[in-house]
Amino acid sequence: MGDYILVIDEGTTSTRAIVFDRDLNEVALAQQEVPLSYPNDGWVEQDGEEIWDKTVDVCRKAIAEAGGVDRIAGIGITNQRETTLVWDRATGKPIAPAIIWQDRRTAETCEALRKAGHEAAVQDETGLLIDPYFSGTKIGWVLDNVEGARARAEAGELAFGTVESFLIWKLTGGNSHVTDVTNASRTLLYRLGLGDTGGWSGKMCATLGVPMSMLPQIRQNADDFGTSEESLFGKALPILSAAGDQQSALVGQACLKPGTAKITYGTGAFLVANCGTIRPQSANRLLGTVGYEVAGRGAMALEGSIFNAGTIVQWLRDDLRLIEDAAESADVAAALSGNGGVYIVPAFTGLGAPHWAADARGTISGITRATKAEHLVRAGLESVAYQTRDLLDAFEADGVAIKELRVDGGMVANDWLMQFTADICERPILRPDYREMTALGAAALAAMQLGWLAADAWASRTVPGTRFEPKMEKTASARLRRGWATALRKTLA
Repeated sequence: MGDYILVIDEGTTSTRAIVFDRDLNEVALAQQEVPLSYPNDGWVEQDGEEIWDKTVDVCRKAIAEAGGVDRIAGIGITNQRETTLVWDRATGKPIAPAIIWQDRRTAETCEALRKAGHEAAVQDETGLLIDPYFSGTKIGWVLDNVEGARARAEAGELAFGTVESFLIWKLTGGNSHVTDVTNASRTLLYRLGLGDTGGWSGKMCATLGVPMSMLPQIRQNADDFGTSEESLFGKALPILSAAGDQQSALVGQACLKPGTAKITYGTGAFLVANCGTIRPQSANRLLGTVGYEVAGRGAMALEGSIFNAGTIVQWLRDDLRLIEDAAESADVAAALSGNGGVYIVPAFTGLGAPHWAADARGTISGITRATKAEHLVRAGLESVAYQTRDLLDAFEADGVAIKELRVDGGMVANDWLMQFTADICERPILRPDYREMTALGAAALAAMQLGWLAADAWASRTVPGTRFEPKMEKTASARLRRGWATALRKTLA
């Protein structure tokens, strides 16, 4: 057996393969961009076959860089959650583009379900809210809009999966139609619970019109997910772990004990707090979900999702062309003495928690003749901190007090943003030295399945990194938050 773990990290805009050694140090990495398409307002898609082809390519490159397939003991997978694929069981080919988690095409369907009075029952069953974000209504859209799809699904010819499920199907040559418990818990089709208390919900499948025959089998996060075909990499490799990206980052940050929490700043931003074995009940429009589950150990989690975080910097750079690269935004923001009263509410694809306003669109407020391009850059960065504080306030109102926040994702390289977030949130921010916490979590779960790592030992891990303590006067922080609240009210109105 080899002594390395190959992790497939399938993100929203790229697919990566990272190889970790037995001590979970990175030894190789390969990455390719996977473009998004926007065929209609609020629609966000990808080509499922392109996801697969580029995944195989980066895996082969990372394996070669690591010294060959004989070094690899097995595969772990982490992925963007909620993204929906429906494919032909006979050919393994998707019958429609992958519908990305950001996609809002089912907003009218969700509104009709809410008006029909389903939301309370849905939240009680799944821990989630009715929103286009989740997979359930996306599946229904595919079945109703691809000719013949519903009849084929009811005949058992079609399979559904989130990205990890699709990749496992392809890796195993169609021999494994499986998912993990964290991805399952984000579909609107899962009865929320750990172990035998959780599982696919016939009630939710009936409500959303999804044939249960389409659904994959559910596994723990460290489990037997099948074996890859030998022809792909030159050797059959066991698939040892799978986890949705945010839960994988929770594991990577060693948040395996109740009360610990992390937020990942990527395309969106996702705050997840470990709630122990107690099933969370939110009165503030947060989401109950499975945090992780391995043999003999598991936890529920409470989650708040920000739809737009890294997309703000991309917009400032690629569309407005106010900065040349993401790193420049920190210098621009730091050069100003304040935000000039300018606020950006980045509801490019609606607002997530705690508002869940699918139809909201972004606003810029507070502009005067003195407003400069630099103010817009700073306001874009500041919006990430304000949205984080809104989530923390909602968590606290639900009885989950988060004393410090562990952060990861691409945006955390911005020192100015991390300090401003600590100031606005009035809590310490802990940034790890190794930033790829999502991939690290998948590697740790695979190591647990191999017997290389004990969950208790990982839970006691001290994550080396930088600590940002709040420095801003509380009156100044409160004044800035009031300005944000005013801008937010205008957006929601």
